[in-house]
Amino acid sequence: MTYLVSIAFVAILASLALALFFMLRGSRNGENASPKMARALGLRVGLSIVLFVGILVAWKMGYIHPSGIPPGH
Repeated sequence: MTYLVSIAFVAILASLALALFFMLRGSRNGENASPKMARALGLRVGLSIVLFVGILVAWKMGYIHPSGIPPGH
């Protein structure tokens, strides 16, 4: 489970970096980078939602457990 979360987090960061690349390249060359940048940011949002829902489902099914401070301490 840790590997899947790590891979998803790296994919989210890569998508964010790709959007930054399209933004900077488009502004330097004078071309419109908005569609590519918007697609990369949309992918990042989609990956973030899938990761969040996946963590919630794994918690509900008992695959992962919270390890914070126990209640009452």
